[in-house]
Amino acid sequence: MKKKQVKFLKELLETPSPTGFEEPVAELVRERLGEVADEVATDTMGSVAATLAGRVEGAPSLMLAAHMDEIGLMVTYISDDGFLSVASLGGVDAAILPGMRVDVHTARGVLRGIVGRKPIHLIEPDERKSVTPLSGLVIDLGLPAKRVKKMVSVGDPITFGVGFERFGADMAVSKCFDDKVGVFIACRVMEKLAEAGGAPGAFTAVATTQEEIGTRGAMTSAHAVNPDVALAFDVTHATDYPGIDKSKYGKIVCGGGPVIARGPNINPRVFERLVAAAKAEGIPYQLEAEPSVTGTDARAIQVTRSGIPTGLISVPLRYMHTPTEVICLADVEATIRLITRFALDLTPEASFVPGMPDAEPAEADAADAEAN
Repeated sequence: MKKKQVKFLKELLETPSPTGFEEPVAELVRERLGEVADEVATDTMGSVAATLAGRVEGAPSLMLAAHMDEIGLMVTYISDDGFLSVASLGGVDAAILPGMRVDVHTARGVLRGIVGRKPIHLIEPDERKSVTPLSGLVIDLGLPAKRVKKMVSVGDPITFGVGFERFGADMAVSKCFDDKVGVFIACRVMEKLAEAGGAPGAFTAVATTQEEIGTRGAMTSAHAVNPDVALAFDVTHATDYPGIDKSKYGKIVCGGGPVIARGPNINPRVFERLVAAAKAEGIPYQLEAEPSVTGTDARAIQVTRSGIPTGLISVPLRYMHTPTEVICLADVEATIRLITRFALDLTPEASFVPGMPDAEPAEADAADAEAN
């Protein structure tokens, strides 16, 4: 990945956007895609939709959705001593929090905080074996209580106080690859399509909000955009490290290429086209079984309006919903190529009705008529 693209990815990852407070990343998306899109709009949910006009009449419109919110915490109480009690924004594992550095986002600026826990010397033997629940943890700002109460308000969001770093062989670690890597991919796909002169049909990249608490931004965005076909992008669980049962969760490998989902939440024709696009581009890909609705924007998009044919693409990610999520950057580049090819292959003849083939091209119909 080129340095300027890594720089943009790093900026997305290190710009705070906890669920319900996505405005800073939304601004980055507007700035980036405003240079290439024909139209950029932000709805009242905070989701950003950027559209590139199509170049072939009758070609299906495509929406690519990636959520820009990250998990985090929220201030629920400020003690008389100036310590903060918190609740989770999205799925936060209390076991990973003790000893962490966090950023508290207040109206007066960002404050560095520490998630405190008694040292092992002061913990009773039986207590050492259990995880301290979120309700039992507090955040220490290192400030006098009077100042804390002046600066911090109940409802202020909190994010993990860590950033992006490359390591190993083309690997990267950061908080919130889930799913800001998807926002990065959506931006890059639009840029690639613009360089190619556009896709056959209109292409809309949507950075959605509030996925972590129920795919809420995807619901409203899909209804507003109303595309002919849609792709959701997210991360999925890599199973290539110790302790993961592959017979239960499948074999998903970092560096093995994008993951194409298959199951009831996925339109079978979209799935087939994704596989065909991967083969046409010579991109290695992996399959993931999703026997029910997925925990992604795809679940909302599929049942919007009268139904939108939807696919789901992911990159493998280790240690999801921790401050040390890990991906392979080669998987990101391959996913951009795959989605770009999928978009360029959407001709007017494309059909997404299960069990029905694509329509014959108009030219072929005319030729058959002349022959008869």
